[in-house]
Amino acid sequence: MTPLPPALTRDLVLVGGGHAHALALRMWAMDPLPGVRLTLISPEPVAAYSGMLPGVVAGHYPAGAIELDLVRLAGIAGARLILAPATGIDRAARRVMVAGRAPVAYDLLSLDIGITSAMPDLPGFAEHGVPAKPLDAFAAAWEAFMAARPRGARVVVIGGGIAGVELALAARRRSGAEVTIIERDRALAAVGRGARAALLAHLAEADVTLREGVAAVAVEAGAVLLVDGTRVPSDFTLGAARATAQGWPGASGLGAEPGGFVRVLPSLQTETDPLIFAAGDMAHMVESPRPKAGVFAVRQAPVLFHNLRAALAGRSLRPYRPQRDYLKLISTGGKGAVADKWGLRLDGAWLWRWKDRIDRRFMAMFQDQPATEAPGAREANGPPEAKADDPFGGRPLCGGCGAKVGRGALLAALDGLPAPMRADVIAGAGDDAAILAMGGRQQVLTTDHLRAFWADPWLMARLTAIHAMGDIWSMGAEAQAALSQITLPPMDERLQGRTVAEILDAAVGVFGPEGADLVGGHTTLGAEMVIGFTLTGLADRAIRQGGARAGDALILTKPIGSGLILAAAMAGRAPGRVVAGALASMARPQGDAARLLAPGAHAMTDVTGFGLAGHLLAMAEASGLRAVLDLAAVPILPGAEALAAAGEGSSLLPANRAAAVKMFFTPGPRADLLFDPQTAGGLLAAVAPEAAEGLVARLRAMGEEAALIGRFEAGEPGVTVA
Repeated sequence: MTPLPPALTRDLVLVGGGHAHALALRMWAMDPLPGVRLTLISPEPVAAYSGMLPGVVAGHYPAGAIELDLVRLAGIAGARLILAPATGIDRAARRVMVAGRAPVAYDLLSLDIGITSAMPDLPGFAEHGVPAKPLDAFAAAWEAFMAARPRGARVVVIGGGIAGVELALAARRRSGAEVTIIERDRALAAVGRGARAALLAHLAEADVTLREGVAAVAVEAGAVLLVDGTRVPSDFTLGAARATAQGWPGASGLGAEPGGFVRVLPSLQTETDPLIFAAGDMAHMVESPRPKAGVFAVRQAPVLFHNLRAALAGRSLRPYRPQRDYLKLISTGGKGAVADKWGLRLDGAWLWRWKDRIDRRFMAMFQDQPATEAPGAREANGPPEAKADDPFGGRPLCGGCGAKVGRGALLAALDGLPAPMRADVIAGAGDDAAILAMGGRQQVLTTDHLRAFWADPWLMARLTAIHAMGDIWSMGAEAQAALSQITLPPMDERLQGRTVAEILDAAVGVFGPEGADLVGGHTTLGAEMVIGFTLTGLADRAIRQGGARAGDALILTKPIGSGLILAAAMAGRAPGRVVAGALASMARPQGDAARLLAPGAHAMTDVTGFGLAGHLLAMAEASGLRAVLDLAAVPILPGAEALAAAGEGSSLLPANRAAAVKMFFTPGPRADLLFDPQTAGGLLAAVAPEAAEGLVARLRAMGEEAALIGRFEAGEPGVTVA
């Protein structure tokens, strides 16, 4: 009997993926606190490391070099990751408001959401300027500018502090553009005399124009307007002047300084609420104010980690005591740097090499973490010596549709079922859903459940609901009612209530717009989270897998590759942006697509556990036709083909490939994706050829990544991949 994990009793929620939180997550991975459910809320799957940003702008590092992969980091730490922006805090109810989903309850909360240099008070900046922070958004905008920069490009940097000068030198180095710095007061006022002189010399040597004592009053398309009436031409306007914090923490009742910086005590608890901590640039240290610099966030991390654990365990907290001064290594565009501390002037390539070693060592702390293994994977696959007999090809047992029983085994079992006894059972097992006669209409009945592959119950419930609705949509039916089946891992009653509430909120968010009521269900505790739904729907004529006609065109409404990406993520080998893209695709409902396709579809199915190949083969066999698939036309999720080429794959992949006995194809990474099990996959429809291109165009206009991927023709049932 496999022992159950410790029961969850407390919720620790981290909002933001700043440096302090990233390091705290790494420490948590090495020393977790039993009974605590850890949650990270971030709008992006990656966070940018500020120390290497000028190197990216200058072209010394690739853009991805500064990214901290929060998906992988959360997996290593055993945290659920919610990829959405926080918008507020209900302190009385102890809940974080999150855009587009149910609130997230907390027992202890920590904020590290960074700052912005968006300059909302400068007219036109929001439309025509790019703030240096958030860093990831700036890095993306800079790369886009570099890809399309015009001849004789001009760059204007608003702000002549350390960040503005560093970025101006980096921009000049890489782009060759004419660069101007606008500073309303005195440039580089925060550095010592020696370092300031060295940096001004570098600006002069690089032919960067510095305009001090003059303010920008507006940003226009193609120019920055100054207070003296001068228009400075600009093809890329960068804001690096006045940093401010996000407004929602202060609006939630936390004490804040001008600019929105949350006031914190030496314990890093907010001055207003001892259950809420704050760190990084967004935090104002009341007793020892310091400049906004990443070094303080890095050094806050061990204290934050200790104090969060201590607060959860009822132990005493310890204070964070920042150093009075710190060494600033300021890059100068090329592979050189200036050091600033104690007023000294140090300048040269050796400082760049020193800074480069420091930065690379910091990033290596996150890149060298071990890959994760899903709970129960070792037990499911047996000991290493059993790999030779492993039906999963040595891969851990997947969640989602990757955990499905193989098509060959399932069809063999279904062959033993007796024929329907009742006259009102039109079709039983074997199609997407059972079909029952109901008056003059047909009722479809289906059930589906998923083993959790993502630790967020709300998102798992949404994906499961969309996945289960696939059978209703593919049959052209209107959803009627849903029953839930929920298994939760061990947790106390408080967390049970919180978790079930999140699951039901997500389910209602999918079923409600489709006109279906959630009418009941069953909940239980077990070794892992499993969520399922049973659904009914009504149709005048249910669309079935059979019925395709020779000459019909094949339309697929979603890209494939989700099973492989989730399997690689479980092993810690899928980039965070790739995982986030797959989740976003899976989370897209297909109701509108189904309503567009159903009136003209001769046959339709949803692409799920047996992969595109298995479901297309089922349509071909049921229709008595041969399908011809254009492999190059099949839409693929970003990153999936590269992962397939690297040998990644779902535990269901071998069974899906073995079941393809009537398929003709040339093996390769892209062909492997045809057998990849999909969770909440797209619809596969056979339609009249003359209507196909118009339908695809309308689907794309609706936001679907639809494609025309092949056709049916007369011949022995099977699939030929061209």
